[in-house]
Amino acid sequence: MLSSIPDPRAIPSVRNPDGDAALASHALSPAALRRRFSLDLPWQPDVVQELQWQQIETWREAAVLIGLVLREEPTLLLTQRSAHVPTHAAQIAFPGGKVDASDHDARAAALREAHEEVGLPIENVRVLGEVGRYTTGSGFRITPVVALIEPPPVFRPNPGEVDAVFEVPLSFIMNPDNHHKHQLNMGDNGEIRRQWWSMPYHDPAQNVERYIWGATAGMLRNFYRFLSAESPLA
Repeated sequence: MLSSIPDPRAIPSVRNPDGDAALASHALSPAALRRRFSLDLPWQPDVVQELQWQQIETWREAAVLIGLVLREEPTLLLTQRSAHVPTHAAQIAFPGGKVDASDHDARAAALREAHEEVGLPIENVRVLGEVGRYTTGSGFRITPVVALIEPPPVFRPNPGEVDAVFEVPLSFIMNPDNHHKHQLNMGDNGEIRRQWWSMPYHDPAQNVERYIWGATAGMLRNFYRFLSAESPLA
């Protein structure tokens, strides 16, 4: 069994290793995003399945909301998980969680979790579609659900699950100069390579670093690939 990474910040990385270009600002407008989801275009995700770093007995279905808040400049809604939750404590994440038996589908699960975690009214959400499936090394099969969000007066984080709710400019996420690829050689002879993405972001509102990495960054990297399949570049 492979152990988890103690401090991902300490692992060397390569910034924008493929020399990819940023998406143009007009490609990130609500109209452009709706258009992209209306098109059936081929695209290749960067990460489909993480290296399995523990024995998986039961795979668990999950869903997350890639929520795009309709500010003057679109932003991405993210949370910092509570330090007291049993998995991925204190990490940056999308609103989301396990798909319950009562959920009609992954979309319903993502919307329910977003309402429970950050108080997002379901009537403020317009789902655009789904962006593939992401399988984690810890046994979750995650469906990312992308949606446009009319901002409510205030987000209300659930104190039992979420320490902070914050937004990142979508243009920051869709600029590969902000994407860092890490690699860690593991195993007795260093023969096992674990790779992941990170997107460190300085939150000016709180004057803190929001270290986006792992599955969250991997799904955002896939979202970049999805949009860049059709969208013009800067």
